[in-house]
Amino acid sequence: MSGSLTFKVHRQKPELVSPAKPTPRELKLLSDIDDQQGLRFHIPTIFFYRHSPNPYSDPVAVIRRSLAETLVYYYPFAGRLRDGGPNRKLAVDCTGEGVLFIEADADVTLVEFEEKDVLKPPFPCFEELLFDVNGSSEVLNAPLMLMQVTRLKCGGFIFAVRINHVMSDAAGLSLFLKTVCDFARGYHAPKVAPVWERHLLNARVPLRVSHAHREYDEIPVVGTDNDSKEDNLVSRSFFFGHKEMSAIRRLLPPNLVNRSTVMETLTSFIWRYRTVAIQPDPNKEMRLIFIVSARSKLTTPPLSPGYYGNAFAFPVAIATARELTKKPLEFALRLAKEAKYSVTEEYMRSLADLMVTKGRPSFSSDGAYLVSDVRIFANIDFGIWGKPVYGGIGTAGVVDFPGASCYVSAEKRNGERGIIVPVCLPEKAMQRFVKELEGVFSNFHIL
Repeated sequence: MSGSLTFKVHRQKPELVSPAKPTPRELKLLSDIDDQQGLRFHIPTIFFYRHSPNPYSDPVAVIRRSLAETLVYYYPFAGRLRDGGPNRKLAVDCTGEGVLFIEADADVTLVEFEEKDVLKPPFPCFEELLFDVNGSSEVLNAPLMLMQVTRLKCGGFIFAVRINHVMSDAAGLSLFLKTVCDFARGYHAPKVAPVWERHLLNARVPLRVSHAHREYDEIPVVGTDNDSKEDNLVSRSFFFGHKEMSAIRRLLPPNLVNRSTVMETLTSFIWRYRTVAIQPDPNKEMRLIFIVSARSKLTTPPLSPGYYGNAFAFPVAIATARELTKKPLEFALRLAKEAKYSVTEEYMRSLADLMVTKGRPSFSSDGAYLVSDVRIFANIDFGIWGKPVYGGIGTAGVVDFPGASCYVSAEKRNGERGIIVPVCLPEKAMQRFVKELEGVFSNFHIL
């Protein structure tokens, strides 16, 4: 079992990889969606790859070279973030200094990370697989990307990437990484040309906040459960395959099931049963923050396919703990769908205006459970190494907010496909959460 796995990682000295050719020296402003307070942190992702049949291919050398080529096109990533002036505006100083890169070797095999035939977070020794170089996680004046490639003794490797979230969302980072893959596979230019155009998501003149944007409510943070004071936080991942999703759908009216996506159904289920496990005050306002991409919503003008900035919203569903836990699952699902479909072009324009009006606030995390679908990372294909065995966020929760889950595509060794959901809860709440899930899946084997 991976939970008790220990191993040694031998790292070379961190280096800066700069663009392979000279790039423009300029100052580029971020959008009013990019530089909100809630995105001013570094977010880690991790990818596991099996060994290549070609024994002469060194993933470290291939990725280092491909990264330098990619930075010619994505040269702002090789720069540094600066305070851009009034109203907390941020800008990228395109200095060409480069991104941090670490070469490493570990005395462990890929299969040792597997737990019950599947790779899932939390990964042991994660801080060794993505080493936090001193000073590198500052928001301003620090590298915007940290990359570590760790060779495994089975011939496979682990590719870990951390970026400053103000630069890109999951879709934007995926574009960058796919370009690294393009160069690794022998292409001489990106298949999708990157586009900056951050002005397209700037506030309007005059400002016009037309939506309530309850996700940015100013709420004094108070305890959300009965365990937080005396309990350690624990992380655990859950696999939801066809059998688990069938069991969840049986809790819902068929007409609603047929109109709901897997993401909507699964998210409302976890939100409800997580709330049951936390045992909050029945009158406490519980929040579901459903990260929704706005790329397809923006039409005047549309975003280019190569736009790699942040283009999403944090719409929120709100219910008291009593409503959420006493009413059937249908109640939670309808709220989740309502929040998701509230994101329109006008919503995004209003959101940009709100950021400028309110001084770029962070979303309200009190009583909140945040979900993000990062299954897009399953497609980061390095050619001879193929697609990752696991590609996604390496932890449950992000930075100072444990109440976040990033959904990852997964495939067991027997070929069963599903979704892995990492969850972080106080220890006693996690025990209750597992028990609740076992009650629903009593006929099935669950991770």
